[in-house]
Amino acid sequence: MKLLVVGAGTMGRWFAETVATERTADSDVAFADADHDAATAAADAIGGRAVPLDTDEHFDAVCLAVPISAIEESIATHAQKGDRAMLDVTGVMADPVTAMAEHAPDRERVSLHPLFAPENSPGTVAVVADAPGPTTDEIRAALGAENDLFETTPDEHDEAMATVQARTHAAVLAYALAAEDVREEFHTPISGPLTDLAEQVLSGSPHVYSEVQAAFDGAEAVAAAAERIADADGEEFKRLYRAARDARAGRSDDEPNDDPAGGRGVER
Repeated sequence: MKLLVVGAGTMGRWFAETVATERTADSDVAFADADHDAATAAADAIGGRAVPLDTDEHFDAVCLAVPISAIEESIATHAQKGDRAMLDVTGVMADPVTAMAEHAPDRERVSLHPLFAPENSPGTVAVVADAPGPTTDEIRAALGAENDLFETTPDEHDEAMATVQARTHAAVLAYALAAEDVREEFHTPISGPLTDLAEQVLSGSPHVYSEVQAAFDGAEAVAAAAERIADADGEEFKRLYRAARDARAGRSDDEPNDDPAGGRGVER
């Protein structure tokens, strides 16, 4: 299989390396990137090759591993370079799926979202198989050799990302901005792991986290919730606490809920 990966960042490298590892004998993997040196480095790392971003060479499949804000333009630019299939690993799904259907209507089309940073692989990969076929099936099989793939829809995926990425990142970043340094001995079973999460988030790329916030708009919901907590008196705080607990348990606000703690705070 001749595969072009547009985008030589960590996700593009992960995708190419994972596919090439499973198909070592007959893989021809090329990288293209606005930074040609990055494409060359990525190609050298997996035994592939680098091609110019504006190459007119054709491939069996093209995978786009570009920033969210660039995905629709990249699909329009590179769609015709894939003779059989087009894929993306962007992190948003509704817009890429629509754009691929527009610009590559006669190709196999699959949108993929690895739900982990490449350095934490293997992991879980969300899949929207909009127009699957033998080429994308082969790629999915290679990815699924070590990763857990599950199918979803563009709307379900993007709605979930508003919570699991945008709101989560906003909440953790807000904690990191609000927290002060304390001695390790003071950390509780909650504050310790939360501090570790903040360090994990802050070890990433500000640009990537910014793109996620712009795509899924999670900070406003977190800010509104924090404002409700900040403005609450004692009784309102307890009501919000119970509402959050009930929401996690799948109960509505109208359902009865015993409070065995009697309103006392308990570190768990």
